Amino acid sequence: MDPNTIIALAAAGGIFCLGLLLLGGLSSSSSNARVKEISGQQTVAGSFLKKIKVEDSSGRRKQIEDTLGKIEERQKTKKKKAKSLASRLIQADWKTKPQTFLIMSAIIAVISGGIPFVLGLSPLFCLGVAFVLGFGFPRFILGAAINRRQKKFTSHFADGMDIIVRGVRTGLPLGDCLRIIAHESPDPLGSEFRKVVEGESLGIPLEVCLEQLYERMPISEVNFFSTVLNIQKSTGGNLGESLANLSAVLRGRKMLAEKIKALSAEAKMSAIIIGSLPIVVMILVTVVAPDYMTELYTTPTGHRNLMIGAVMMVMGTLMMRKMMNFKF
Repeated sequence: MDPNTIIALAAAGGIFCLGLLLLGGLSSSSSNARVKEISGQQTVAGSFLKKIKVEDSSGRRKQIEDTLGKIEERQKTKKKKAKSLASRLIQADWKTKPQTFLIMSAIIAVISGGIPFVLGLSPLFCLGVAFVLGFGFPRFILGAAINRRQKKFTSHFADGMDIIVRGVRTGLPLGDCLRIIAHESPDPLGSEFRKVVEGESLGIPLEVCLEQLYERMPISEVNFFSTVLNIQKSTGGNLGESLANLSAVLRGRKMLAEKIKALSAEAKMSAIIIGSLPIVVMILVTVVAPDYMTELYTTPTGHRNLMIGAVMMVMGTLMMRKMMNFKF
């Protein structure tokens, strides 16, 4: 192998390891945010504990704690399943099978890597292009589809809780309230609750239907809703008041998300400018003075510098993204 290529690979690996160390140093803030997220997921259950009477605390408190322990164990298992490719395709509401998705990714990788190879470019460059476009790009599109669908679901979920609260307070059973949400709410909220109603009509227990809902839509809001219904089923209580409190919590989380989005908009725009400026300048200089950039594209030293610069750009972009993403 060419010594310049070996040097480039070693430098890129060193920069990559350094970036991972820096990202790990930033993980303390994300871990604190994760602790806050977990504690936030238990605020609904905590409201039940505060409302328990003193004389009844010995029995119902232990029952609620046992229920929360079982729910937490199930959540750990569900989170592992949610990261698989099959689960992510279901979360995006794509009918594509995992095998078909992998075959399409391989075809994209072969085409995107084969075209520059036929044109005579470096095999290492062709391999990098094939990996980015074949492995990274389809998964980026899949992740974007999942995020877009989850945002639409979250934006209408609090309204669905209000429908249940009004229905329960007027005497309607929970099943009828779920049917109203399934038929009156926009997609994807309506389509997801239709699956819950259809499963319940087939005799599947409600808690199992809610677990399946969480597998299709693994967000905290669904987790809150499932926790409230499971606790209410195990210990009893005023379902309307509990769901009213849940609706208030969900609207507060939505307002907090919008506030965070507004406060971080300036930082995101700065990151976009910083990340795109080197690429834009390189393209403009190539167009204006191609002889000035020829050695960068045609010599082994230029290839080495391009590889090192690409790795540094990727790691810098990941660090900026980690600094701007807030978990709550």
